[in-house]
Amino acid sequence: MLTIVGCGGRTSSGRSNPNSNPIATSGANVQPIAVNSGPLGNYANGVFTPVTICVPGTSNCQTISGVLVDTGSYGLRLLSSAVSLSLPQQTTALGTPIAECAQFSDGVTWGPVKAADVKLASEQANSVPIQIIGDPKFSAVPSSCSSKATPMDTLQTLAANGILGVGPFRQDCGDQCALPVGAGNPGVYFQCPSSTCPQDNTGVIVELPAVGPAGAPSVNGSLVFGIDTQSNNALGSAKVFTLNSSGNFTTIYPASGGTSYPNSFIDSGSNGLFFGTATPTLPACSKATGFYCPSSTQNFSATQQGRNGTSNTVNFSVANAESLNSNNFAFDDLAGPNANTFDWGLPFFFGRNVFTAIESQPTSAGAGPFWAY
Repeated sequence: MLTIVGCGGRTSSGRSNPNSNPIATSGANVQPIAVNSGPLGNYANGVFTPVTICVPGTSNCQTISGVLVDTGSYGLRLLSSAVSLSLPQQTTALGTPIAECAQFSDGVTWGPVKAADVKLASEQANSVPIQIIGDPKFSAVPSSCSSKATPMDTLQTLAANGILGVGPFRQDCGDQCALPVGAGNPGVYFQCPSSTCPQDNTGVIVELPAVGPAGAPSVNGSLVFGIDTQSNNALGSAKVFTLNSSGNFTTIYPASGGTSYPNSFIDSGSNGLFFGTATPTLPACSKATGFYCPSSTQNFSATQQGRNGTSNTVNFSVANAESLNSNNFAFDDLAGPNANTFDWGLPFFFGRNVFTAIESQPTSAGAGPFWAY
């Protein structure tokens, strides 16, 4: 989730874009999303949505805009500075307040866990545990948390008013959170009863149109809840890539005779494609730290492989991050180095309907977790 401000202009040729799939625009399970400049006005390739939260069991509600949609994390996390409601604190069995340290690739979020009714589209989940980031009453970040990475507890450091994690797992702390109460479960997160959860809880679809080689100032799309639960979220003929226990699949880059990266993932919260290391053809930028700056747009291909044997070769382009049009904030060719894995960030989503199926939830292709498109 890096912020980058482009400057100047550029041209591109020889690129290969996917065809845009139909995007759902109506339905009780359709939440509008947009790739735009974000709350600070300088976020490239961030996909945002408004989220409504309420004091549990009441009509005392607040809608918070500028929340980043992230298929690579789990749960709702909101900046304290964006929340005006007084929400009930989650506590342990002994009455001790619960707080959480959540780690991301570029920082950590620290703050208490509180309960809220969460409304997305026309659906509502009741008494959901959410993290309130940067709560001044929890200002002392434990060293065991801050030592992992830099805290992202303000709008300037997070560059969003919150994060809506819609990844393929039910909990964000693994098997420990799935243990029965009293058997080692820390009580940080709770699985809500089926009577209080929306029916469209088998997964989500991120639907975004394609963007041209020059990028776009903004693009609008949809976050569709459920897979195979409504007429507008059928899996159909989408290719299904099952995942390992860590939520990863394999990428072979380059597609022909390349290196295998078994810990690859698809992540709408990453604003670029992150792979490989800098080379003379694909040098690192001097100013736009963490991104590639080739002298001209380069075209590549890589093969994605699921645990189920499904494979597909994906063509993509990488442009000079320092030559991006400063009036645009949606790009399908922004990329940077990552030597240990292949992170298919937001550029992969443009022109595709990308399904994220939640673990153990039934679909026509079997239970999740899997990605499909």
